[in-house]
Amino acid sequence: MPEASDATGAGTDARRIRVVIADDHSVVRRGLRQLLENEGDFEIVAEAADTTSARRYVRGHHPDVLVLDLNMPEGLSLDAVPDIRAECPATQIVVLTMQDEPAYARQALAAGALGYVLKEAADAELVEAVRRAAAGEPYLNPRLGARVAAEPPGPPGGLSEREVEVLRMVALGHTNAEVAEQLFLSVRTVETHRAHIQQKLRIGSRAELVRYAIDHRLLEE
Repeated sequence: MPEASDATGAGTDARRIRVVIADDHSVVRRGLRQLLENEGDFEIVAEAADTTSARRYVRGHHPDVLVLDLNMPEGLSLDAVPDIRAECPATQIVVLTMQDEPAYARQALAAGALGYVLKEAADAELVEAVRRAAAGEPYLNPRLGARVAAEPPGPPGGLSEREVEVLRMVALGHTNAEVAEQLFLSVRTVETHRAHIQQKLRIGSRAELVRYAIDHRLLEE
């Protein structure tokens, strides 16, 4: 999908909270824009349809808050969060997502996001989350926050137990077919697990997977 054009608002009131909205669905962007602008104290300075344009608009506008969809055309937008924070440390990031797993919330906050809002609750929570972020205060969906507090951190990198099993066997030199046979999975399922592992860990090569497994002592278990 082509990126959205720059959508700088006309107002320059310093009391307003300046926001960039990044989501790959135009209907979602319009809804978020209307939701925030109806409050009267927000100025939407740009809209982006992908992470690349979101980074460019943040660099160009230095907004108070970036509202960032977790799943973008390039993959998980969490990969870009540390870079955005490094480039524009005054811009806080609120992640907006359908992912209600504690592991994703932990990853987002660890990457540098200050807020984590579920899309299903955006109408009720996004305004508060953006205001808090602009003030330097964190916000986590209350229901998800309770789960994060109740559940101990899982395997490293937010991996599932099955993904850890696959990672361990790949690091030990097994082919996808061998992993599938030993874990009673299809080769396609193993390939899917490997893709998710590489996405979550931001790792591209087998050598990096091996190094990660060694560094986290996964081969000793």
